[in-house]
Amino acid sequence: MSEAQGVARDQLRAFVERIERLEEEKKTIAEDIKEVYGEAKAMGFDTKVLRKVISIRKLDQNERMEQEAVLDTYLHALGMVEAPPQS
Repeated sequence: MSEAQGVARDQLRAFVERIERLEEEKKTIAEDIKEVYGEAKAMGFDTKVLRKVISIRKLDQNERMEQEAVLDTYLHALGMVEAPPQS
């Protein structure tokens, strides 16, 4: 095997090992998050709503406003909410 092939093999092995370590960390973090949701549920919090709050907090203000406007439009179109009063 040439020296270049040996170097490429070593680099590939290093990438694979780094990814494997990160995947293990991701698994641990996911378990920690699940545990926190379990604690919140035990304290009486609605975890579906809590997940939605977390999702909303990830958005910037403009994205959030746009999503709320689209949701309101859809709900109105389906007759699930009344139209806002006209000024």
